[in-house]
Amino acid sequence: MWDKILGIEKKANSLVELIQPRRSFSDVVLPEETRQQLYEALTHIEKHRLIYSLWGLGERHPTGLGLAFNFAGPPGTGKTICAEAVAYALGRKLLRVRYAELESCWAGETGKNIRTVFREAKSTDAVLFFDEADSIAARRFSNVQIGYEREANQAVNILLKELEEHEGVVVFATNMASNFDPAFERRVRTHILFRIPSVAERERIWKVQFHPSKTPIGPDVNLRELAERFEVSGGDIRTAVLKAAQIAAAEEGPDEAKRIRQKHFVLAMEQVLSAKTVMQQNAVDPFSAVLPWQDAVGSAEKRLGELDHDLNACRTELGMLTEAQTALTARAEEQGVAVSARLEELGHQVQGLREDVARSAENQSHAILAWTGEQQTVLGRLEAQENRLREHEALLSRSTLIPLPRFATLLSTLVAFLLLVGAAVSGWVMR
Repeated sequence: MWDKILGIEKKANSLVELIQPRRSFSDVVLPEETRQQLYEALTHIEKHRLIYSLWGLGERHPTGLGLAFNFAGPPGTGKTICAEAVAYALGRKLLRVRYAELESCWAGETGKNIRTVFREAKSTDAVLFFDEADSIAARRFSNVQIGYEREANQAVNILLKELEEHEGVVVFATNMASNFDPAFERRVRTHILFRIPSVAERERIWKVQFHPSKTPIGPDVNLRELAERFEVSGGDIRTAVLKAAQIAAAEEGPDEAKRIRQKHFVLAMEQVLSAKTVMQQNAVDPFSAVLPWQDAVGSAEKRLGELDHDLNACRTELGMLTEAQTALTARAEEQGVAVSARLEELGHQVQGLREDVARSAENQSHAILAWTGEQQTVLGRLEAQENRLREHEALLSRSTLIPLPRFATLLSTLVAFLLLVGAAVSGWVMR
C-alpha cells in the first residue's frame, strides 16, 4: 500500500526494454569455438521440449526447467549482439533489463522488481537479457552487518529462486564472471567465453564496419596491417571506425573528395587506446603512470580469462565423456540383459540335463536290479541242477556192481585187446 501512496510502484515496462531483434549471428564475427558453443546452446533450446516433455524428465524434475546462459568476456567482444542474435534465431523478442530502474533504495523493492521482470518475460515469451549481470547476481555477504548487505543478499536469493522456477530462456552477460555468487553457476546451463578476437577475426571485423558501396575508403587502407597492429575487441574497432570517419570528415576540402585513409584509422585507434589509459589513471594524479596494483589486476584478469577458457574446454570434454559414459552404460545394460537371458537359458539346460541324468540313473538302477534278479534265478537253477547231478552220481555209484576203479582198468585192457586184434586182422587181409 505504502509503495503506491509514495509513488514508488514501478510498472513492468519501466523495468525492461522490449526489443525487436534485427541482428543475427551473421552480423557478428566470433571465434569458431565461441560460435560452436552458441550453436550447442541453441540446440539445447530446440530440444528442450523433447527432453522435458516427451521424455518425461520435466515430471521427475519440476524445477530448473529453464535455459539460462552466461556470456562472459571482455567488453566489446559481442556478448550483447549475440544475446540479440539468440532471440532472433528463436523468433522471439528480447527483454532487456534496466538496472537503473531495477535497483531500489526501498527495502524489499528490488526483490519485487526482479519478480516483476520474470513475470513480464513469461507473459511476453521473450528472451530475458541481464547485461552486466554481476551487479545483480554478485556474491552474497557472509557476515551481514548493515541493511544494504541484507537487501543485496535478499535480491540475490530472489533472483536465484526466480531463475530456478522460470521455464523460459535467460541470457546473462558480464565482464567480471568471478563476481558471480557460487550458487549462480549451478543454475546456469551453459557458460560461454567471449575472448579477444584473433588477427584473422579482427580483419573480418574491420571489413564489416563499412557500407559496401557508400563508405569512401582510401586506396592506402590495409585492414590486415590494422588487425595485426592493434589487438583490440570488436567494440574498440567499431569505435575506431566512427572516430576515423569523424577525423576524415573534419578535414578541409570538399566532402566529395574526402576519403577515410589508413592514417585516420591509426590515429583513431590510438585515441581509443589512449582513452582506455586515461580511464585507468589514478584519481589523485591524472597523469601518473599505471600503478603496480593495476598491472596486477590486468594480469589477474588475463589469467582469469585463460582459466575461464580452460574451464569451458573442461566442461566440453566432460560433456563428451558423460555422453560416452552414457553410451557405455547403455551398452553394458544391453550386454547384462543378454548375459542374464543366456544364463537363464543355460540354467534351464542344466536343469534338464540333471533331470535326464536322474531318470537315466533311475532306469539303470531298475535294470541292474532286474538283471540281478535274473542272475540270482539262473544261479538258483544251476544250483538245483548241480544238486540233481550230485544225487544222480550218488545213485549211480550205489547201483554199479563193479567199483569204478576196477571197471576203468578192465575197460582199458579190453580196448587194448581189441586194438591188437584189429591190427592182426588188417595184416592178414593185406597178405
